[in-house]
Order: sequence, then C-alpha cells, then structure tokens
Amino acid sequence: MTVKKKAIVISLAVSVILMLAKFVAYFITGSNAILTDAAESIVNVIAGSFAFYSIYLSTQPRDENHPYGHGKVEFFSAFVEGILILIAGVIIIFKSSYNLIYPHAVGKLLEGTLIIGITGVINLIVGLYLIKTGEREHSITLKADGQHLLTDTYTSIAIVIGLILIQITDVIWLDSLLSVLVGFYIVYSGYKLTRGSIGGLMDESDFQLVEEVVELLQNNRHNPWIDVHNLRTQQYGPEFHIDCHVTLPYYFDLNEVHREISQIDELINKSGVRKAELFIHADPCLPECCNYCHMSECPVRQEPFRKEITWTPEIVIRNKKHFENELL
Repeated sequence: MTVKKKAIVISLAVSVILMLAKFVAYFITGSNAILTDAAESIVNVIAGSFAFYSIYLSTQPRDENHPYGHGKVEFFSAFVEGILILIAGVIIIFKSSYNLIYPHAVGKLLEGTLIIGITGVINLIVGLYLIKTGEREHSITLKADGQHLLTDTYTSIAIVIGLILIQITDVIWLDSLLSVLVGFYIVYSGYKLTRGSIGGLMDESDFQLVEEVVELLQNNRHNPWIDVHNLRTQQYGPEFHIDCHVTLPYYFDLNEVHREISQIDELINKSGVRKAELFIHADPCLPECCNYCHMSECPVRQEPFRKEITWTPEIVIRNKKHFENELL
C-alpha cells in the first residue's frame, strides 16, 4: 500500500469512529451544537470515501486515453469535498436558526463536552498528519482532507467552549447561536476548498512552483541561457509539468541545443525542488539580445554586454524575449 493510500485509509477509519462517537454525544445531550459537529462528520466519511477512490485512480499509470495520467481526479475530489462541506454548513445554519427561535432543553452536557473534546483532539492529530503527508507527496486530496479535519477540530473547540458556557450560565439558546456561528465558518471553509480545486481544474498556475524554478535557474544560470520566458506550470495529481522557452545562441547545432536543454531538465529534477516533466522550446537569439547576453566569446556579437537581466517570476512568465528596453 502506498503512503497516500495508507494515509487516506487511516483518515477514513478515524472519521467513521468519530462520527459514531459524536452521534452518541448528541443522543445523550440533545444539543444542536453537537448535532452540528456530528453532521459534519457524515461529510467527513463521504468525502473520505471519495478521496480514497480518487487517490486510487490518481496512482494508476498513464494509458492511451490519459497521456498525462489520472492525477486531475484529485482536484475533482477536493471540489466534491468542498461542495459537501458547503451543503452541510447551509443545513446546519437553517436548522440551528429554527432552534434559536424555538429552543429545546439539553442535558448531560458534561459527558457530551468530554466526547466532543476528545474527538477534536483526534481530528487535530489526523488532520496535521494528512496535511504533512499531502505536502510531501504533492497530493491536493490529502491536503484537502486534512484541512477538512482541521476545520472539524476548530468547530469542536468552539462547541466545547459553548457547552461549558451553557453549563455555567444555564442560557439554553447559546447552544443554537453557537451552532449558527459554526455553520457560517463551515460554509466559508467549504468555499475556500472549492475555490482552490476549481483553480486546479482550470490549470491555474502554481505561483510558488514558478518562484522556486525561477530562483533555481537564476542562481545556476549558464552563459548560453540568454533568457527564459513563457514559463507555465500544470499539476496532474503528484506530477508537475513545466513548459518554457529558452533563448540560446542561434549558431548552436542540434547537439549543443539538446545538451543545454537537458542540463536545465537535470537541474530542476535533481535540485530537490519538485519532480517535474519539462517541455522546453528552444528559441534562437536575436541582435537585440546582445546587450544582456553573457557569451563573452560570441563570434557574432553586434554590441557589448551592458547589464544582466535578473530573472523573476513576473519577467519569466511573459511570452516574449527579455529585450532590455522592454523591461527598464
């Protein structure tokens, strides 16, 4: 079993156990706030089940119908999880608003508070584990599931505080008010998760990855790499794809061009930044490049070197050569 599959199985098993524990707490207390937490746990189980299938699918090898692999399903999984969280939050708000107007008695709050507190601690531990594993394995599904469990932890903490206040003040309507506030937080968390997954499905550029790659190229640039432009990134599950154009001396033969491009590929993939598949297009240099070209013994130079153009993400993502007069 892979690391990702092991992590999601642990998450799913814990979610089922905690869901049952929270419903026990609800049945012995009748608390709306606890019901809010229990309802969110149902979402955890459904989302965890879908996440398990998406991770299974994302680890399948490429085939003729999926030349880029099956990794995009992880974004879809995160989208579904976000939608489920949104729906759960809306239902919680409506039910709790009704009970805020028509409150009902609650009991055995001490036992319920203890159960919710314990489940919150367990969710915190599992959520942090999933996020850490997701970052290491570059899995948006694990990170989304981990963020969801952290959201569950925060709601549990708020509910525990609210239940303690109810026991101290004996103000019953605080139970429903707290549930409404938690519901709004759940809706906000679902929106953020949905927004991030849509960005991935729409091939939104990973700007952090762009920054890492550009910094690596800038710090290890070779003289023949006159400029890098039109750099784009895509993520397919754990796999990253980087497209870019590299300007090289126009008099290089095909072997020299291949050597320079291979060195860029090797630099990125052996640096420890992230494993990526690169598609590099070689552009020939133009006379306008001479003033920032480092090729000191260039046989066709038409003007002297004046100033290096420092590569930054803002410059490198442009789809044009870095003529100095365009950047100053």
